Amino acid sequence: MAEESTNETAVGDARLPKKAEARIDLASIGGLALAFSGILGGLLIEGGKVKDIVQFTAALIVLGGTTGAVLVSTPLHVLRGALRRLAGIFLDSSPDYLAATDDVIGYATKARKNGLVSLEREAEQIEDPFLRKALNLAVDGTDLQDIRKMLELEIQVEELIAEAEAKVFEAAGGFAPTVGIIGAVLGLIQVMKNLANIDEVGRGIAVSFVATVYGVGTANLFFLPAASKIKARAHAELQRKELILEGVSSIVEGLNPKLIRAKLEAFSIGTETGKQPKSARDSKKDKEEAPATVEA
Repeated sequence: MAEESTNETAVGDARLPKKAEARIDLASIGGLALAFSGILGGLLIEGGKVKDIVQFTAALIVLGGTTGAVLVSTPLHVLRGALRRLAGIFLDSSPDYLAATDDVIGYATKARKNGLVSLEREAEQIEDPFLRKALNLAVDGTDLQDIRKMLELEIQVEELIAEAEAKVFEAAGGFAPTVGIIGAVLGLIQVMKNLANIDEVGRGIAVSFVATVYGVGTANLFFLPAASKIKARAHAELQRKELILEGVSSIVEGLNPKLIRAKLEAFSIGTETGKQPKSARDSKKDKEEAPATVEA
């Protein structure tokens, strides 16, 4: 009874995945603020006014035309997925690789003491679908090569989906400058109607080029950077799944939890979650791998 109780504690919080708390991405917000401040600051230094580039019609042409072009070029389900990723541009929920490592080590410790079958109950309670699937395959006695093939296929498919959704913003970044030029040409057409009034011609030419500013600006300050940030977020999540795949594969192979930890900690190199002090990691490791106490 005491051994079972201790093993239950060894797994502990690993039953439920440690979800990273979403926090404001200061890099995205600060980057946009810096970009707009630099552009508007330069305009003001040159003697311009903010109202000179605030044109509703230019924004309507650029945003409406760009959105329409994206709708034509993108399947609707991919577009919906891309829109769902918008929050990830401004909210950072990067996976905690050390926490994921601790989860896997908890399962590895119990499997080493009581066998893979002892993980069956814990596996059913896991909220993370990928980790639950991996452990269930292991508990069911699936061949290691088959486990790798199935999980790697899932990772590859998710990578393709992320790439397709990031390309939605890349496409918008390509369309926006061209639509901006269309807006400028439309403005010049209206200018040509007032050639008799030189004052109106000068003002009209200035206004017509605002659409070009909007097109180039939205492409290079938002759409293209957003695509890059989406790819980075997707890469971090895929790396977490690679960690789980390697961890579960090591459990099936029966490796020592210390060796598994050494292997999995490589995933956290160079990340924020990989900067935990070594003393803290060692104390946590010792606690997890402490031998069970058996009552006489």
